[in-house]
Amino acid sequence: MPDSSRQNGLWRGSEPLVLASKSVARRALLEAARLPFEAVGVDVDERTLESEAAGRGLGPAQIASVLARAKALAGSAAHPGRLVIGADQTLALGDEAFHKPADMAAARVQIARLAGRTHALHSAIAVACDGAVLFETVESAHLAMRPLDEASLDAYLAAAGRAVLSSVGGYQLEGLGIHLFERVEGDHSVILGMPLLPLLAFLRRQGVLL
Repeated sequence: MPDSSRQNGLWRGSEPLVLASKSVARRALLEAARLPFEAVGVDVDERTLESEAAGRGLGPAQIASVLARAKALAGSAAHPGRLVIGADQTLALGDEAFHKPADMAAARVQIARLAGRTHALHSAIAVACDGAVLFETVESAHLAMRPLDEASLDAYLAAAGRAVLSSVGGYQLEGLGIHLFERVEGDHSVILGMPLLPLLAFLRRQGVLL
């Protein structure tokens, strides 16, 4: 991507960041902040890590942190000397954790389960360099989904299509998913899956961002 941060005098690093994620929303957040980065995929067995973490009694927010650390460290192993960002997000209705729906039928069940209730999105971020985690945090947002009758749910799924399969909970708040909600409490970047303000503060402390 164009190094627009350096052009504006904001970026002081010698190399772009590495984002260990192919998430469109996370890439858009960094692009909007004009941070130079390259996005790479990492090989992390998320379901196994999540299962092991849950077996140790960790809650949804802690599980998000475990996954973010794993992604950052995996990316760091492949990109020595670089600042590598790992991020992950979990959705919880009380103690019940949700995952990306496998198909449209599963998406319908998930959304119906969330309708009329308030759930939490826990977004974690970790930054690693040369195999060490230099920074990590997790922040939460709370979203109140409006009650949905059968017709409203069917109309939403028909309009959104298979895009509902790409995100936990079956919605994208930055798109048609906004129609499902009556109240949202939390930072926009946290809702999109990457706490941006804490990341920017860390980068400034590192001296790579003005």
